[in-house]
Amino acid sequence: MFQSFEVTARPEQGPPRLKALREVMQAAGLDGFLVPRADAHQGEYVAPRDERLAWLTGFTGSAGFCAVLADVAGVFIDGRYRTQVKAQVADVYTPVPWPDVALGAWLPEQLPQGGVVGFDPWLHSAGQIETLRKALRETGIEMRSTDNLVDRIWNDQPEAPQGPVKVHPLEFAGETHESKRARLADDLREDGQRAALITLPDSLCWLLNIRGSDIPRNPVAQGFAILHDSGAVDLFMDDSKLIEVREHLGAEIQIRPPDDLMPVLADLEGSVRVDRDTVPFVLADLLGDRADFAGDPCALPKARKNPAEIEGAAAAHLRDGAAVVELLAWLDAQPGGSLRETDVVTKLEALRRSDNALQDISFETIAGTGSNGAIMHYRVTEDTDSRLEDGQLIVLDSGGQYLDGTTDITRTIAIGTPPEEACAAFTRVLQGMIAMSRLRWPVGLAGRDIEAIGRMPLWLAGQDFDHGLGHGVGAYLSVHEGPQRLSRVSHVPLEAGMILSNEPGYYREGAFGIRIENLVVAQNAPPESAGDAHREMLNWRTLTFAPIDRCLIVVGMLTDAERDWLNSYHAEVAEKIGPRLSPAAKTWLDAATAPL
Repeated sequence: MFQSFEVTARPEQGPPRLKALREVMQAAGLDGFLVPRADAHQGEYVAPRDERLAWLTGFTGSAGFCAVLADVAGVFIDGRYRTQVKAQVADVYTPVPWPDVALGAWLPEQLPQGGVVGFDPWLHSAGQIETLRKALRETGIEMRSTDNLVDRIWNDQPEAPQGPVKVHPLEFAGETHESKRARLADDLREDGQRAALITLPDSLCWLLNIRGSDIPRNPVAQGFAILHDSGAVDLFMDDSKLIEVREHLGAEIQIRPPDDLMPVLADLEGSVRVDRDTVPFVLADLLGDRADFAGDPCALPKARKNPAEIEGAAAAHLRDGAAVVELLAWLDAQPGGSLRETDVVTKLEALRRSDNALQDISFETIAGTGSNGAIMHYRVTEDTDSRLEDGQLIVLDSGGQYLDGTTDITRTIAIGTPPEEACAAFTRVLQGMIAMSRLRWPVGLAGRDIEAIGRMPLWLAGQDFDHGLGHGVGAYLSVHEGPQRLSRVSHVPLEAGMILSNEPGYYREGAFGIRIENLVVAQNAPPESAGDAHREMLNWRTLTFAPIDRCLIVVGMLTDAERDWLNSYHAEVAEKIGPRLSPAAKTWLDAATAPL
């Protein structure tokens, strides 16, 4: 299997590791040290070698950091992980709600007399350190660059990944890397920049039409690149990883050892474009006044999927949808109390594996029943594996990495007879998902301008959820992709071709969780007869097709328009997915998609 259920971190490992780190801190003359969940490439996902936060604390979430001081160690986590962190860290660590409590405000409270806090300059972006130093002015607290103290005590730290790199075929990429480099180089010249530094693995892979295997569940290769205003590229990556792609890269891509990056950057003349939020502090510091913080030049072009990428994603979702429906039909046929969470995960992966285009799952499948469903990013392990009991819900969030697209789908399923309060909450979540799916909006609006649409039914009932309404998704790349987001903090205007998730939820700690998720792609909306002729509008095309559990819907809560949308969607599911199913699953689907 791609997924395992082993326990990767235990709370009892935290205290002795924290003690060892504090001893190293003291010897180094430091009053504190920051341990982020990050690597030198500043992407969201990290290789096992860079799982320093999990190794030290036991917390395995995909975002957060630990600020270790002599007498307190704060684990900073956002709303997605406030339940999870309680189960994963020992009481020597103090969970800190972040970003509600900023590090720049927390440190002076803990170090009122000042002090020296160390940080690894490769693992923090220029923007992070700039913001922190600004907040700490006149506090007597100094931020000092140092080597990584965790690496000094992590004796069995895994080696750096060396996965082979492969060509991403033009039929799926939709544009040659020569064309991509040329148009981005045009942008550099227009903005007076001599070069751009590419640090994010998914940006590098998108630019060069390559894919890798350095990060679990994400087909990316770790490396750095300098894109010059001529369109040529210096690629800083171990040559042994590139054997299969040398001919594909061609003469304009110069392969260099990773250790050459800093000398080459030091010798560059003129303005170098970097992203303040992702460039490692050490590299921005090296560039000094030559750094132009204009952002990653690949970010928006990568987010705007071309027709080949969109149709590839659509095709992948149909095959993926068939696997999900087979799973749902199988699940419905099992005797009550006969299954555990791991049984569901194992069966779903086996169904996805029947597709030869599947390369991996796109993240660790979330299959949380009962109270586990309230842990937003729950990962079932041998220790937590729970039985599916009557009256519970199971949140099933999963996806696949296919050669032609990346999928991500969540369905919440009733086991037996669900509680009335869960059905009411589920219906509100569904109403929010439908509202976003039906939305038309003017060109120029960002995720922050429209995401409340998907929360309104919950808000009216005094309920909410602590994650964004949606994230960007790559084209056989990272399942979480920026800069596009449906989030109250996203200022990036949505554009045609951007793929995002639409996933409202509701979570009652200790009881149940609910989430419904489809992927959607923004597209130019056809004009309405009563609309303003001059006003350009966007709407969504749905990519995900799988039924929504009718057992959990309080039909009387739906408006006529909501019921019509759901019936139309289910008719599409039956039409698109039905012919791909086994006879038994087809019979089940016909009943599951019957009109309300």
